Amino acid sequence: MKKIGVLMVLALLMSFNSIAQQIQWVTFEEALTLQKKKPKKIMMDVYTNWCGPCKMLDKNTFQNPDVAKYVNEHYYAVKFNGEGNEVVTYKNNSYSNKNYKPQMANGRNSVHDLTRALQVNAYPTIVFFDETGNLIFPVRGYQKPQQLELYLKMFLNDTHKEMKTQEDFNAYYTAFKPQFKE
Repeated sequence: MKKIGVLMVLALLMSFNSIAQQIQWVTFEEALTLQKKKPKKIMMDVYTNWCGPCKMLDKNTFQNPDVAKYVNEHYYAVKFNGEGNEVVTYKNNSYSNKNYKPQMANGRNSVHDLTRALQVNAYPTIVFFDETGNLIFPVRGYQKPQQLELYLKMFLNDTHKEMKTQEDFNAYYTAFKPQFKE
């Protein structure tokens, strides 16, 4: 009987632990509103339903406990379907997907206007914004936890502002010592 009780407690603790390691996703407009109360940068995952690397990013990177903890602490995290049909207001402009086809909701669809405005031309792309909602930079492609760590820390600390050349970035990249577990 004691073994069952111990197992139940362990199972309960593990479930709480896994909940605590999930990224807290909000909509883009919610993130922009939250920034006004508590300034933080935004990390936006621009994905599509049909994109294999997007699903890998969700499973392998965004489920990583180090990534989830860091993002939740330092960023507002946004998931945005680059081919979805939601209407989004950003910088006093309204963005939509005028050619969205509901029958294609799980397949390739037309590109959302916000996706174009953010210069996203591949999926997945992680778009970073500063504390006032201004675009910093889109990072294209699948990122492993330690690869994403480099960008999360670089943009959080505004190190990118010191980089004037590709060589500056290369030096940062070479000197960077990742701490996230793979």
